[in-house]
Amino acid sequence: MLKSDIVNKLVENRKMTLKQAEATVETIFGSMQDALIRSENIEIRGFGAFHTKEYGGYQGRNPKTGETIPVKPKRGLLFRTGKELKERINKAGALRDASEE
Repeated sequence: MLKSDIVNKLVENRKMTLKQAEATVETIFGSMQDALIRSENIEIRGFGAFHTKEYGGYQGRNPKTGETIPVKPKRGLLFRTGKELKERINKAGALRDASEE
């Protein structure tokens, strides 16, 4: 699913104009990005949680040359699926597998 698909769903289901739907999606995603940049956690009940993780620098290795190279510290983004979403995904997978047999 693309961001444009989410916008189109808002237009169809909520009877918004295209501009209103685009602004809504941009506002939500922009707010989420800003929160993650500030290292704040985002929790959406029934869906999941996003959080950042700090990774320290270390000495890596170039696999082609074997040369040791320094890797700078960085932050990564992690997503943990919510219980309700995980259950729905597993239930849908079980139903699909049963219908294929």
